[in-house]
Amino acid sequence: MQEGKHLSKIKTGEQKIIKNNELSIWEALIPVLALIIMLAYNVAVFGDDALSGSNQFILLLGGAVAAMVGFKNKVSYKTMLAEVEENIKSTAGAILILLMVGSLAGTWLISGIIPSMIYYGLQILNPTIFLVACLIICAVISIATGSSWTTAATVGIALIGIGDALGISMGMTAGAVLSGAYFGDKMSPMSDTTNLAPAMAGTDLFTHIRYMTYTTVPTFCVTILFFIILGFTQTTSGEADTQTILNDIDKAFTISPLLFIVPVLVIVLIIKKTPPLVALLAGTILGGIFALIFQPHVVAQIAGVKSLDFNAAYKGVMQAITVETSVATDNEVLKDLFTAGGMKKMLGTVWLILLAMVFGGVMDAIGALARISSFMLGLFDSVFGLYASTVGTCIGLNFTASDQYLAIVVPGKMYAQAFKDKNLAPENLSRTLEDSGTVTSVLIPWNTCGAYHAGVLGVPVVDYAFYAMFNWLSPFMTLLFAAFRIKIKELKK
Repeated sequence: MQEGKHLSKIKTGEQKIIKNNELSIWEALIPVLALIIMLAYNVAVFGDDALSGSNQFILLLGGAVAAMVGFKNKVSYKTMLAEVEENIKSTAGAILILLMVGSLAGTWLISGIIPSMIYYGLQILNPTIFLVACLIICAVISIATGSSWTTAATVGIALIGIGDALGISMGMTAGAVLSGAYFGDKMSPMSDTTNLAPAMAGTDLFTHIRYMTYTTVPTFCVTILFFIILGFTQTTSGEADTQTILNDIDKAFTISPLLFIVPVLVIVLIIKKTPPLVALLAGTILGGIFALIFQPHVVAQIAGVKSLDFNAAYKGVMQAITVETSVATDNEVLKDLFTAGGMKKMLGTVWLILLAMVFGGVMDAIGALARISSFMLGLFDSVFGLYASTVGTCIGLNFTASDQYLAIVVPGKMYAQAFKDKNLAPENLSRTLEDSGTVTSVLIPWNTCGAYHAGVLGVPVVDYAFYAMFNWLSPFMTLLFAAFRIKIKELKK
């Protein structure tokens, strides 16, 4: 049989969804199952290092398995390659934003913006409200850095030590740290998962962030209330001594509230619906300018000179924008936080997106995604059923594939068309991916996120899982909104 007789293309907006009437559901699931098995083994072998590149290659192998299924069903190599090219083309905007996010993080570090946020945040600590203070501090820092991992590995460690000195359960403190860290990880435009989810669903970054506030803010408010009540049940002793950290931050940077002008201006640009690339570029350039004004000694150190001239200033700022830079400190807790990766740091995520598009493109071309979506829609015909299926798939992949990114990528590609078939805007899917894929990864001991945070904080997952309320409450919140059709945006007719 010729390829054209059983393949049909349905154009939906910018995306062509290919249906293959000869493909069975079991054949469509072969590449997904193969991918899950290979990823599970790869994570078992490499642990946290699986994120450095081997997982990306496994995606390519998954695409090869999908291609073999396609060849068996008379789908040509040319058709598969064309769909891969189309998928990669659709991610160009997301890739550019990711690179710009890396550059923004670099200039915000050397300008003292991020250190100032930490400096002022640590000063609000009070033994009576320690747990809720941990939550808020980590939320602010994670929004500023875009990384729950960096937040936990820096301020999180310090807060665990302070809480332990106060006689507060380490599990409670870790739960507060991770709840705040993952709130920021979800809501920060500098977070890789916050960029990845809309790229998979087919919407833009700031539309995704605005739409997430509907479920994320109520969840965070409930979490704040939980830790306020929990704080009043604790009998604390000792004093929260953060003076050493504050002194070391003050020693390395010129701390000033004037530095907050830059993030405020970027927020204003975002609220005014300025294109994301423009807002991030403005934040990067302003961060570089403020670095030269407030932290000339830091720029000189990065440039490797003693006195700052034009060439050294240019070199220091450009290095912060493009490659990894570190600001000198003797404080072990602050060393990771005083390091930024620039654009180079984002290349791993860019690599992941490109190879995810290879896997997704081949799955599209052979008709597997359309077949799986139609099968799932047959099982869950209602809007709530579609949401529940997406949540279940994300959590299931966090358990089986042991990787947060794949819990976003695979369901994102699988359910994109199903949401469109239900006349639901793509931000419904991107929000659900974050509400269930991003935040639940840390609750699973063998997931890379769970293993990382348990190791960094020195607290087993089983000890903090209950107290990480924001993380396990988020999937329930998104299902609650779906059940009562609250803020469920439909596609424009």
